[in-house]
Parts: sequence; C-alpha cells; structure tokens
Amino acid sequence: MKATTAQTKKIINLALLLSFLLGYLEWGNNYHIFIFQAEGELFSKLISNPLSVLHPFTLIPFAGQLLLVYSLFQKEPGKWLTFTGLACLSLLMVFLFFIGVIGMRLRIVASVIPFITLGIVAIVYYRRNKALLN
Repeated sequence: MKATTAQTKKIINLALLLSFLLGYLEWGNNYHIFIFQAEGELFSKLISNPLSVLHPFTLIPFAGQLLLVYSLFQKEPGKWLTFTGLACLSLLMVFLFFIGVIGMRLRIVASVIPFITLGIVAIVYYRRNKALLN
C-alpha cells in the first residue's frame, strides 16, 4: 500500500508539527521546559493576562502551527501553506539551535535536530515533486 502525494504531504506536515512540540528550552539555574508544556502555560496565561503572551517568539510560531494544522484538514496541502508554516516554526527552532550550540547545551540541540531534519525533508520532497505542486 503506497501513500498518495496528499497523504505524504499530510504526514510531513504532522511530523513537522509534532517535532516542533518536542523542542526543549533551558535557561537560568535549572529552569527547563518542552515547547508543548510552555504552550499549555501560555494558554493558561492567555485567559488571565492576554497581553503577557503577545510576543513575536510566541505569536509567529503559533501562527505556523495553525497553518500546519489547517493543512492537515485540506484535501491536498499546498506548498506555500507548508512552507509558510515551516518558516514560522523555524524562526524559533533555528534560534534554539544556535543557543544550544553556543551554550553547549546538548539537550537543546538534540531536541531541535529532528525538526530541522524534517524541514529539510519537506523542502527536498516538494522540490523533487515540482510537477505535483499546487
């Protein structure tokens, strides 16, 4: 059973979304959190103090997540929807990668590598299948 191009695109988008949520953050003296945990805290703060969550490093990746989730419900996800979502999420993940490399934080680097790898896979997939792009 071979996956269709629409199914493959949805699998790639879902994998990008899940690998993003497994990003790991460390700061200060023994403070650490995964992105999915941080989002839970952001949603709880959104109710009590909405202005406290308004920051480009929270809003842009969240918009990227919404785009990728939206693409999962399309008949066939479009190239630009995927690339825009990937770019929005990459803003935070590439920043985390550089922080991990500069600070020699192996956990951060290791948590970001799957996302970066899947991002490259997505770009290569779409470039190789130019005739299939919409």
